[in-house]
Parts: sequence; C-alpha cells; structure tokens
Amino acid sequence: MSKALIAAASLAALTLTGCNSEPETITANADDPQAEALKNAPPLTEAPPMIQASRTFRCKDNSLVYVDFYTNDTARIRTEKNGTPTVLTAEAGKPPYVAEGWSLSENAAQVSLTAPGKGTQSCKA
Repeated sequence: MSKALIAAASLAALTLTGCNSEPETITANADDPQAEALKNAPPLTEAPPMIQASRTFRCKDNSLVYVDFYTNDTARIRTEKNGTPTVLTAEAGKPPYVAEGWSLSENAAQVSLTAPGKGTQSCKA
C-alpha cells in the first residue's frame, strides 16, 4: 500500500513539473474599447453645474413641486418626486426662472409659481 502511495505522489509531482512555471500576469483594463475615442475627445472647458439648493414646495392647491437650483442660473422642476424635470432658466442670472409655460419667482422659502394649466400660485418650502 505504501508503494502505491509513493508511486501516486511521484506521478502527481511529475505531471506538475510540466506546467508553466512563469507567474501569471494580470493587466487591468488592457483592452479598453473606448480608449481611442477618449484619447481623441476634446478637453472639457468647464465643469458641469453643481446643485446650489434642493427644495420641496407645497403650493396653495396642496400640490407638491420639487426644485433643484443649479449654479449656472438654471432650475429643474418636477411635479412628481421621481418625475421628468423641466429646465427653467434665469435670464442674465436674475430671477424669475422661466421656460415654456413655467415661471418660478426666485430661490427662496416662499415663491410664486406659474405652471402650465394651473395659473400662478404661492408655494412655501
């Protein structure tokens, strides 16, 4: 029995000596499919705008509106928490923020909001 174990161990050692003895080299991100496109992309001239304030307003008709004010004189307004935003812009950096059918008086705790089909109403943060 011990001769069989020695023979099996010798055979296993013999088969392992035939393996590649060089260490395996792992290269992270060796084949980046966008590398060429990123290399040829134009440089960014400015950073994207940052959120200056996020406010939830309750309006006179008891509806909620969600507004994110950005540093580039824009505001994104949503009528549902995860709804699609509408971008409002402040001309020359001064309120009101406006878009087609929309108007928001300012970035404050109490605002005047005009929404399509609703008219103008007062809203509080």
